[in-house]
Amino acid sequence: MDKLIIHGGRPLNGSIAVSGSKNAALPILLSSILVDGPVHYANVPRLRDIHTTNKLLNILGCEAAFTDGDGNGVRAEALSLVPEAPYDLVKTMRASVLVLGPLLARLGRAKVALPGGCAIGARPVDQHIKGLEKLGARFDLDSGYIVGYCEELRGAEINFDFPTVGGTESLLMASVLARGQTVLRGAAREPEVSDLANFLKVCGAKIEGIGTSTLRVEGVEALHGCAYSIMPDRIEAGTFLVAAAITGGKLLVRDCPADKLDSVLAKLEEMGAVTEKRDEGVFINASSPLLAAQVVTSPYPGFPTDMQAQILALMTLAQGSGTVEETIFENRFMHVPELGRMGADIRLSGSRAVVRGVKQLTGAPVMASDLRAGASLVLAGLAAQGETQVQRIYHLDRGYEQIEKKLLSAGADIFRAKDN
Repeated sequence: MDKLIIHGGRPLNGSIAVSGSKNAALPILLSSILVDGPVHYANVPRLRDIHTTNKLLNILGCEAAFTDGDGNGVRAEALSLVPEAPYDLVKTMRASVLVLGPLLARLGRAKVALPGGCAIGARPVDQHIKGLEKLGARFDLDSGYIVGYCEELRGAEINFDFPTVGGTESLLMASVLARGQTVLRGAAREPEVSDLANFLKVCGAKIEGIGTSTLRVEGVEALHGCAYSIMPDRIEAGTFLVAAAITGGKLLVRDCPADKLDSVLAKLEEMGAVTEKRDEGVFINASSPLLAAQVVTSPYPGFPTDMQAQILALMTLAQGSGTVEETIFENRFMHVPELGRMGADIRLSGSRAVVRGVKQLTGAPVMASDLRAGASLVLAGLAAQGETQVQRIYHLDRGYEQIEKKLLSAGADIFRAKDN
């Protein structure tokens, strides 16, 4: 098992390039099941979850693999589909449940293990199931598997109880091949959902309302292959912007999707950083003292829950007292005790963290409990005095492509080592 060793106190300077979005790539790759013919994807991040997705697609009879050596292209083609997604793969990646809709649309049946993934709170699949039932599917639970079947999917009007990203993606994929019109109301507006919709349109789907909370889908007989480039990862970009801010650096984050990070950029400006949108990305100058702020996570276009841990780490070194309120997941403060080991002053009260800034953090051995918690500990280590060892970084490898190499290129003292 690997760990990251960080000697902090070095401002980040120079530039870092953003990889393709993991959260966009996963559903787009899984939607290959829907397509007749080969699909060529560009800008796919080489991450643990992506490799798991390719393995899952191969098991389902959709050939998928990286194509160009050390590059970021993937070729996928559904050749001989089978309906079962086994537990051994699904347990490692919650996004695997997204194959339910495509399998039902193509085969009329699906058997998918109940999902696993990060331990950051309940993320039920009931919105997927309820919506697919309205499209005509029926479901049973059999030994930890969701078993679905239908004669065909038919368009319907579906109202989400809340704007669920996974539920929106699942029903969007299912509805593109359903007979008639489907209307998704209260749909998630996240850019990754829009990227999926744009991909499906390139393949021949008929979708209106992309980027809004109401999606209208007119089912088509078939989708055709295409070439498509995955959007840049806005959460990775936000993480590197915070890395510059917490170290007092000056950094150009190349290929940063600035138009999809308005809430994060606004909060960094409020805390004292200066950001500048450029053609090649976003430049941040964080040479001024940091100021405390109040942050409340909310669905897009609000402040993203996937940036909560990172902004909390930044607040540990800000002047004054700030708060972070988590409204999306009920168990997403597992990084707080680890930050406390490094000298952070954080008090938890239900879904709110009160953060009092300290003059400095001190390096310590810490443990990542999930993907974004791991990112927050790396950020804290970059700013801390002394050595920080971040263990269980397999969580980080699920969502950040070669994070230590990118940070090293901008002046960080960081390297990967075996955890003995």
